[in-house]
Amino acid sequence: MVFKSSFSVLLVATLAVLSNLAPQAEAHSWVDCVDWKANGNSNKWTNGKCEGYARRYPVKPKFASLDDADPNRHYQQGHKNVNSQPACSDGRTGEEPGADETRPASRIGDAYYKPSGKNSAWGKMTVTTAGDTLCVRWPAKNHAGDRDGGRVLINWMKDDMKKNHAQSVLNKFQLTTLDYSNCDKARNSDVRPCGGCFKVPSNATPGMYLLQWRWRLNSNEWYTSCADVQVNK
Repeated sequence: MVFKSSFSVLLVATLAVLSNLAPQAEAHSWVDCVDWKANGNSNKWTNGKCEGYARRYPVKPKFASLDDADPNRHYQQGHKNVNSQPACSDGRTGEEPGADETRPASRIGDAYYKPSGKNSAWGKMTVTTAGDTLCVRWPAKNHAGDRDGGRVLINWMKDDMKKNHAQSVLNKFQLTTLDYSNCDKARNSDVRPCGGCFKVPSNATPGMYLLQWRWRLNSNEWYTSCADVQVNK
């Protein structure tokens, strides 16, 4: 009896250690691509090419791998006074601060790909036209199908040359809502690719626009990503 009891205690302790070492389900997400071009209708979020990214987005890491990056991409706004939180991560603020997605002080292009220098590892800025379709992609992070993780807001406003805004400002410019669980089939629910498409307003005048992807996981738990979109004639 003593041997069995000791073995049971040892087994429980071992399982506890292994549980702590095992990968835990992620509870956050971010925009992987702002202008996704799919190849066909089957597995459309897996097969395709990205033509536009969020601000200062590193393109070399594997899909859905930037939750553990330094800095990470999953900016979670603060739970208290959420509408006064920065709409785009400043790298310091929030329940979970993310990478710096503030507007560059001078040239917006400084947050996107350039052939040489530190910008060479970042993604391109999205360029489109009024009435065109933009498709946005994100990783499921184990939340596809969750009843509490079903809504993505797309906020869209004309650039006003300010470096950052409170969320209350972007709330006035909601363009559409996307289904968070619109995903490809995949065994690994953590890295399952998901996405949604929307129309650029037909009355959008040429110029620069701020696009905010904003996902609600639970009540008052919001994650955001920000990107600039150049609308041409």
